[in-house]
Amino acid sequence: MAKLSLTSTLRMPSGYSIPILGYGVYQTPANVAAEVVGHALKIGYRHVDSAVAYRNEAPSAEGINTSGIPREKVFFTTKIPPKEMSYESAKKHIENSLKETGFDYIDLYLLHSPYGGKENRIGAWKALVEGVEAGKIRSIGVSNYGVHHLMELESYIKSTNEREGKDKGGCLSCNQVELHPWLARKDIVDWCNTRGVILEAYCPIVRATKSEDPLLLPLAKKYNKTTSQVLLRWSLQMGFVPLPKSVTKSRIEENAQLFDFELSAEEMESLDTGVYEPCAWDPTVSRD
Repeated sequence: MAKLSLTSTLRMPSGYSIPILGYGVYQTPANVAAEVVGHALKIGYRHVDSAVAYRNEAPSAEGINTSGIPREKVFFTTKIPPKEMSYESAKKHIENSLKETGFDYIDLYLLHSPYGGKENRIGAWKALVEGVEAGKIRSIGVSNYGVHHLMELESYIKSTNEREGKDKGGCLSCNQVELHPWLARKDIVDWCNTRGVILEAYCPIVRATKSEDPLLLPLAKKYNKTTSQVLLRWSLQMGFVPLPKSVTKSRIEENAQLFDFELSAEEMESLDTGVYEPCAWDPTVSRD
């Protein structure tokens, strides 16, 4: 595979590029978010993944704004809250995210979950599309969408484009889901890969529950890496954009040290467990 680095990016269907390694701020307290985001940027991260529900958009943006790195060099993501999926709610949150961050635009805005029913999912998506048309958002996508949710959205996009004109239905650029060797989600991955939709991986190190797993320990020893680094490298080689989170500065640095080793094809295959073991919530199976 092509040699990867911390500055590598992937091209999204929107035409914009996304850095291949993100810094996640899930459960990062607001009073430390600015400091740890600033540290992540200092060591080379250029991608910060937040959400309205995390309640740290503003301090995360502060960390970006005070980093000395130009705004256009940092990729910032946020999300419509899981239980507030509707057109009006999404419109409100888009405006509030711009206010909270002080940014002129959001790089990537996602629907945080498929909850709320079809009408509300499509309504919230329409608000994101209008945000793109207004120049407030550059790229849009979803999170925690199963294949049936993705197909519903794809159908809406296609029918809207046919009825109203090209791009009026919006451009699906990303699906952010829990992904790791114990939850490789082949159905979702295949669906997205076929369409060029970027897959972002949250919980990429399985919330540290696999740090002593016998599948990982020999690889960690061979490459003189931690098991977390092996998992993050797996994610990168799968073509995903992993979003490790930590408030520990040494761990933030460690999570970025992934580019001086490469797992072989045989080693990647050894991590194909074939199991389905979420370590977080799993809205992808929601049928409402």
